[in-house]
Amino acid sequence: MINPMLTPWLVAAVPLLGALLGLAVWSQPEKLKAWSVTVTLASLLAVLVNFFRLTESTEGLLFVLLLPLAACVSLLGQPVHRDHRLAWVVTLVFLGLGLGILTLPSPVGSIALTLILGLITCLLYWHHDPFWGPSWLGIGTYGLGTLCAGIAAMTDSAIPSLLTCAILLPLVPFHHGYVAALTRLPGSLPPFTVLLLPAIGLHRVAAVFSTLPNMVTSAVILLALSGALYGAIKALAQSRVRLLLAYGSLSFFSLLWWFVATLRTVRPQAAVFLGSLALVTGGLLLAWQVIRTRYGDDVDPRAISGLAAQMPQFAVLISLLALAAMGLPPFGVFAGFMGLLFTSPLTLSIAPFVVAITWLATSWYILDLVQRLLFGRKRPDLRYEDLRQSEFASLLIVVIIMFALGLAPTNLFEGAPRSTGTGAIMEPVSWNR
Repeated sequence: MINPMLTPWLVAAVPLLGALLGLAVWSQPEKLKAWSVTVTLASLLAVLVNFFRLTESTEGLLFVLLLPLAACVSLLGQPVHRDHRLAWVVTLVFLGLGLGILTLPSPVGSIALTLILGLITCLLYWHHDPFWGPSWLGIGTYGLGTLCAGIAAMTDSAIPSLLTCAILLPLVPFHHGYVAALTRLPGSLPPFTVLLLPAIGLHRVAAVFSTLPNMVTSAVILLALSGALYGAIKALAQSRVRLLLAYGSLSFFSLLWWFVATLRTVRPQAAVFLGSLALVTGGLLLAWQVIRTRYGDDVDPRAISGLAAQMPQFAVLISLLALAAMGLPPFGVFAGFMGLLFTSPLTLSIAPFVVAITWLATSWYILDLVQRLLFGRKRPDLRYEDLRQSEFASLLIVVIIMFALGLAPTNLFEGAPRSTGTGAIMEPVSWNR
């Protein structure tokens, strides 16, 4: 019988050990990718086997389940290439550290968070995408996050903890690191970090708000509403798909900040909303990776059309992802958002207006992107190739998870013990109303 106190350590150790052993096949990219996917599945199995033990030691239970799935999906959707090897190994390292942050006691989790932010800072500096170049604002933002996380670990101060959360779960004006991570990190890292970092931020933010004065909370509410409008407008102005997705998800994450700051706590619906939004954003990033694999990293989306007839599998899956990203039922984004909306008081008269503008803007740019890709004139100069097996599997898994989060029974987590740890998500209530 394994000591329950050791269970979180074992769950976090599986991907870390897998990353270390993966170095043995570093010179063989195909084997390294296959091994990395296998490790994520083993990590998921470790979580499921120890599910009930983890409910006693972690607040972010939903994220503990979603992180191995997100890592698996992000790895599956990448083409086999020597340049992606570092990203595959780092994905496993981040998975292990992320599980440690969600399941281990606060001092250890804070050290792991400092390591993640420091590694991302180094990756943005040393291994940036040649098409984009280095992002000094992103590097500086994550450098600040590393410093704040280190200070928070040593002093348990509320302000450094709040700044760290604002960088992890992006809040204007501390969003530049998030945008850089989605657009400039290599390989499988953007579709994975889009869930990893905001999940950690939400996991830690509840305890922070319980100690903040009302003036600081009011400032966060103002920044959240401003950030929702800013992200929506910036997304509408983008011609590059990854920037469009980065600013569009920033807009919705800002709405989540508004809900959390208004309630001064984190409800389970917030975890459903964040997990669904992050996964569907990662799915759209993977769908765009399909286009990049076939037509190059610097392809202009306006130059691609007529995919619906020539790539039917891709067309169906990206259409479902688009519906989920727009916040339509029966997907998880809709279920989580409606659950938050019906349990949160609209204390500011401008809040419903901001929510409506954000929702309409999302519908517009997602529909416009998908319509341009799928329909229009078939171009004889383009090579049309439908989804490969690994690409199809990755997108299909995301769609299935979106359905599952949207249709999950309302009492799924009832009976889980109330958490008392740092960054606690409060006692479960029904997800869907």
